[in-house]
Amino acid sequence: KLDPIVALTSYIMPTRCDAQIFTDYKADFEKLARYIAAKSDEGYRITFMEIIIAAYIRTASQLPEINRFVANKRLYARSELAVSFALVRDSADGELSENTTKCYFDLNDTIYDESDRIRDTVEACRKEDADNSTLKVAKLLMNPFLANIVVWLARVLDRYGIMPRWLLNASPFHTSMFITNLASIKTSYIHHHCYEFGTTSVFVCMGKPVPNYISGDLTKKMMPIGVVMDERICTGYEYAAFCNDFRRYMRLPRMLEYPFCQEEPAKEPSQETAAV
Repeated sequence: KLDPIVALTSYIMPTRCDAQIFTDYKADFEKLARYIAAKSDEGYRITFMEIIIAAYIRTASQLPEINRFVANKRLYARSELAVSFALVRDSADGELSENTTKCYFDLNDTIYDESDRIRDTVEACRKEDADNSTLKVAKLLMNPFLANIVVWLARVLDRYGIMPRWLLNASPFHTSMFITNLASIKTSYIHHHCYEFGTTSVFVCMGKPVPNYISGDLTKKMMPIGVVMDERICTGYEYAAFCNDFRRYMRLPRMLEYPFCQEEPAKEPSQETAAV
């Protein structure tokens, strides 16, 4: 039941750079901070990035069109749901180094399940002796001559869908969504491009909190989020539904505490609903 216009766009816009669309969202930092504090009192350690990832996963579970990707002008439905992100780790000499990893999720994961998966992945990658598959490939390609050959070969194999599974697992660019947290380094958000190499169709960037000029109360803060998406994977109506649902879960993160397969919880108390 693929929309014929969607099927045609891959030929009109053969590259991901042609098809990038940009939007942003100003999340209520104060409300999310209160939610995180309340969860901390209950013994759960939830972060802002985990809420964003959980909101994306819950939305993708209801709108699987968002989890598609384009390769060689053909549209594919992804058989897994993965999120890639970069993180900083300490080295033995005291210097900071960057590592990139990928975490796999289940459509019925709650925000608690997702938080545990992310925490395990981050802790494993931040260890001094951590050397995951992504970092191993990067170190292997330090030689420019070898890098040119391997990357060219990987592009060809990827184009025809015959790239080895171990290389797909090592690539953070073959993912449902890539997220970067610039707030962690005190930097404003950006609209980050979706990589031409790989299958990333959604790129999310968190920025440092800023005064909430939208509400008119500059003593409160909001968190700006930049989103870049591949226009070719679905219709505008489906993208609109994705944005609406994603924002709804960001406004009401308590809904993410329940599995997708269960009935959603009742609405927030009247004062919470009024605040939304």
